[in-house]
Amino acid sequence: MINHLELFGLEHIFDNLKNKQTPNPKFQTNYLYKLVRHPLMLGFLIAFWATPIMTIGHLLFTAVTTLYIFIAVKYLEEKDLRKAIGEKYETYQKEVPMIIPFTKNKKINLKKNDKETHLY
Repeated sequence: MINHLELFGLEHIFDNLKNKQTPNPKFQTNYLYKLVRHPLMLGFLIAFWATPIMTIGHLLFTAVTTLYIFIAVKYLEEKDLRKAIGEKYETYQKEVPMIIPFTKNKKINLKKNDKETHLY
């Protein structure tokens, strides 16, 4: 979750002008981030694919953009997030699907009489 200045890359500029140290953001999983790790990309994919008339040009654009999103998120963005956040993000990756909601089996650990039971 970032503010508008940070989204457009302006937060660091204003902080540098004020000689202010930018704090590291706290890792949060609010709202849609509990369903998917990248809800903004899911929104883009819905917007690109949900069209009443799919022309060849729109299909080509949508297919290439979809491919780009999946590659960029999986191999670039998530790598940086694992490096920046660490174990918390790795656990989050295991529990929450990347872009398509409800595609991961959530494992619930129940401890009963010192025995661990897994529910899927």
